[in-house]
Amino acid sequence: MGYIIHLFILIPFIGFIVSLVLPRKNEKLISRVSFLTIGAHLLFSIYFISTWLMSGMKDIDFKEFSIFRSGNYDFYIDIHFDVITMTFLIVGSILTFLVSGFSRLYLHREHGYRRFFSTLLFFYIGYNIIIFAGNLETMFIGWEILGISSFLLIAFYRERYLPVKNAVKVFSIYRIGDVGLILAMWLSHHFWQANISFKDMSDAQVLSEHLSQHSLIGIIISLMIYMSAAAKSAQLPFSSWLPRAMEGPTPSSAIFYGSLSVHIGAFIMMRTFPFWEHQISFRVFVVVIGIITSIYAILTSRVQSSIKSQIAYSSMAQIGLIFIEIACGLQEVALIHIAGNAFLRTYQLLVSPSVVSYKIREQFYNFVPHQKTIEDSWPKRFEYTIYMLSLKEWNLDTFMYTRLWNPLKRFGKKLNFLTFKNVFVFFFIIMFLGFTLLFNESLISEELENYVPTVLAFIGLVAVIKAFTERNSVRLSWSLVIINHLLVAMAISFNEHFDVSHIMLYLSGVIVSGIIGFFCIQRLRGLEKWVSLDKFYGHSYEHPKLTMIFFIACLGLSGFPITPTFIGIDLIFSHIHEEQVLLAFFVALSFILNGLAVMRIYARIFLGPHVKKYHSIAKRSF
Repeated sequence: MGYIIHLFILIPFIGFIVSLVLPRKNEKLISRVSFLTIGAHLLFSIYFISTWLMSGMKDIDFKEFSIFRSGNYDFYIDIHFDVITMTFLIVGSILTFLVSGFSRLYLHREHGYRRFFSTLLFFYIGYNIIIFAGNLETMFIGWEILGISSFLLIAFYRERYLPVKNAVKVFSIYRIGDVGLILAMWLSHHFWQANISFKDMSDAQVLSEHLSQHSLIGIIISLMIYMSAAAKSAQLPFSSWLPRAMEGPTPSSAIFYGSLSVHIGAFIMMRTFPFWEHQISFRVFVVVIGIITSIYAILTSRVQSSIKSQIAYSSMAQIGLIFIEIACGLQEVALIHIAGNAFLRTYQLLVSPSVVSYKIREQFYNFVPHQKTIEDSWPKRFEYTIYMLSLKEWNLDTFMYTRLWNPLKRFGKKLNFLTFKNVFVFFFIIMFLGFTLLFNESLISEELENYVPTVLAFIGLVAVIKAFTERNSVRLSWSLVIINHLLVAMAISFNEHFDVSHIMLYLSGVIVSGIIGFFCIQRLRGLEKWVSLDKFYGHSYEHPKLTMIFFIACLGLSGFPITPTFIGIDLIFSHIHEEQVLLAFFVALSFILNGLAVMRIYARIFLGPHVKKYHSIAKRSF
C-alpha cells in the first residue's frame, strides 16, 4: 500500500509538465487539464485514506532511495504517512480542487492564465512532498518549491511595481526560514551523528539519551525549527509579509495565504513535536510568542482598510492559537483548528470581491452609526495609541528595514571600490592565497589554520553583501554571487581533507547556472541599450524566452533542487563542526543573501512596469 503513495506526487507532476506545453491562448484546455489533474488527485486521496482507515490506521514509513551517500552522511528520500499527513492531504486536496475550479472563470482573459495554473500545479507538487516527507531533507525539497511558487504568484501581475516589490519582500522572509531549516539539518546531523528520519526522532529512549548529553544543541535545533515555522506561518517577528502577499490574484491568496501554505509552519511543528516535547522552556517560549502574535494580529486586523488584509491578520491570529495548542500537546485540537481555519479563510477570500461591491452599495443606501466596542471603555490616550500603532502595523516592517536591511545597504555602499574590472583581480588573489595555504599547511600554525575557514567565509559574505546592494552593474552583482559560492567552498575545504567529489557536487550547479546566467545578461545587453539595477525594467514583456532561461539559471545559482548544488548545500554544512558557530553563521547568512541577490537581479531586470514608453504602462499599485 505504501508504494502507491508515489502517485500523490506523480499526478500533479504530470499535470504540471503537460500544462507547460499547452497553447498559451487556449484557456479551456489549460483550465481543464489543471482541473482534471487536481480532481484525479482528490479522488485518489479519498480512496487511499478510506483504505488506510479500514486497514487499521497504521503509520506508513519507508525509505525510498539515497540520492547521495558519503561516510555517515546519507541524503535520502523518506516517505511518512499518519493522521497528521491525512488531515493535511484531504484539506489540501479539497481546497485546491475548489480553488482551481473557481479560477477557471475568475482569471478569464488574464495575460498570465497558463502561468497561473502551471504555478498552482507546481505549488501542489511541493505541498505534497512536504506533507509526505519522512525526514528534514525530503521536506526541504518541497519547502523550496513552496517558496519559489509563492514568489511567482505574488508577482503574478508582473507589469506592476508593487506586486513585484512585495514578492521580493516575501521571498526575503522565506529565505530566512529556509536557512533555519538548513541549520536545523546541520545540527541534527551532529546531534545524531547521522541523517535522521521523523520516525527515528520519535524514539523516546534514544532521544532522551542524546538530549541529556547535548541539551544545548537540542534547544538550538528547536529554535531553528521554530524560526522556519514562524517565517512560513507569519508568526512574530516575521509577520509583516502576510498582508503584502495578498498582491497576487484572489485564488492564489486563498490557497496560499489563507489555507495551505500558511499552515505549513504548524505542520513542521507537529511533525517535530516528539523532539521538543520535553523541552519545557521551549514550549513556554512557543506559547508566549503565540499569545503575543494573536493579540498583535487581532488589534491590527481591526483597523485594516483592505478586506484581504483583514482576513490575513485574522488568519495570523488563529495560527498563533494553533501554535499554542501544538505546544500544549493538543495535536487533535490543532488539526481540527487548522482544517476549520483553512476552509473559512479560503471561503472569505474567494467571496471578498463580492463582499466589497456589496458593502459599497450598502453604504449608499443604509447608514449604520458607529457601534460601541470594548475599546471605547479604555482611556482615550491609550485607545488612540493602540489605534495608531495598529494602523502602522506596530512598525514591524519598518523595524525589519531599519535593523536588518538598511545596515546591510549602508555597508554595501562602502564597498564601491569593488568594480567589475578589479573584482576579479581581488578574487584571484584571495583564491591563490587560499589554495597555497590549503596545499601547504606547514606555512601556517595549527591555531591560525582554524581561523582561515571563518576568514574566507567572511570575505565571501562581504562579496554577497555587495552583490545584494549593487545598484548599477548587473554583471558585477551576478559575478559576486558566484564568487561567494566559490569562497564558501574554499572555506569548507579547510575543515576536512580536501574532497574533490563533495566540492564539485556543490559547485557543479553553481558554475553551470552562473555561466548560463552570465550569457543571458550579455545577450540582453546586446538587445537593449541599457541594463541596470537602479529600478524595475520589465524586459520580460519583449524577451519572454530569455526571461525563462535566466530564471532557471537563478534557481540553479540559489541552490534550488534542480541541480546537485541543492544537495551540496546540506553536504557542506555537514563538514562544519558543531563548535564553529561563527563559520556556520557566515555561511548561513551568505545563503540568505545570495538567494535574495539573485532573485533581486531577476526581478529588477525582467519584472515591473515596461521601461519603454511605447508600451502600455500598468497603473502603479498602492
